[in-house]
Amino acid sequence: MNKFGTLYLIPITLGESPINNVIPEYNNVLLNEIDVYAVENIKTARRFLKKAGIQKPIEDLTFFEIGKRSESSNYPTFIKPLLEGKNMGILSEAGCPGVADPGAELVALAQEKKIKVVPLVGPSSILLSLMASGFNGQSFCFHGYLPIEQKQRVNKLKELERNAFREKQTQLFIETPFRNQAIFKDILTSLNNNTKLCVAVDLTLFTEEIYTKSIEDWKKETKLDLNKRPCIFLIG
Repeated sequence: MNKFGTLYLIPITLGESPINNVIPEYNNVLLNEIDVYAVENIKTARRFLKKAGIQKPIEDLTFFEIGKRSESSNYPTFIKPLLEGKNMGILSEAGCPGVADPGAELVALAQEKKIKVVPLVGPSSILLSLMASGFNGQSFCFHGYLPIEQKQRVNKLKELERNAFREKQTQLFIETPFRNQAIFKDILTSLNNNTKLCVAVDLTLFTEEIYTKSIEDWKKETKLDLNKRPCIFLIG
């Protein structure tokens, strides 16, 4: 029987919501058993751990960065502590690691090495928005970010609309917060009036807003400000 450590997938808050509102106490207990972290962003990870109130000095912890600038060729080095019997946690910048965030490749390597992988409970913008949308929760597809170039983005939006109607499948996607208004405008000008759109903003925060309307009704909306706010869009 091996004596490998355990790899924990640790969700973090989606924004500045009180940690006790969205993260189980059990997660915080486990944080005190972990000395090594693979993280999307070290600064964000340190801030979350401090907010969680871990008892260990943060400067004594080891951090490996697995964000956009990280090379997957380094991953065998990153899991070395696990092979030596130390527990490791994966933290993304928001929500659940490995789901539309870095972490999946490291988890795949851990599975290959027969290292125990434990996903912890926590907030996921994908599931929370789907729950509140009223759309099909048995068949859905998350597309991440759509193309930046407007013509390609509009074509993709029309493709998602076709998929939603043809497959009866909910289509989910996100955008960088400062581009939310631009993609929202494209949605309203390119999709059919009877198509249903859910917009979920600031999930789990005190400023949270979640609305599902037809495109026709969305065109009458004048008060919702999406600029620089975390947002997820759903077509159903």
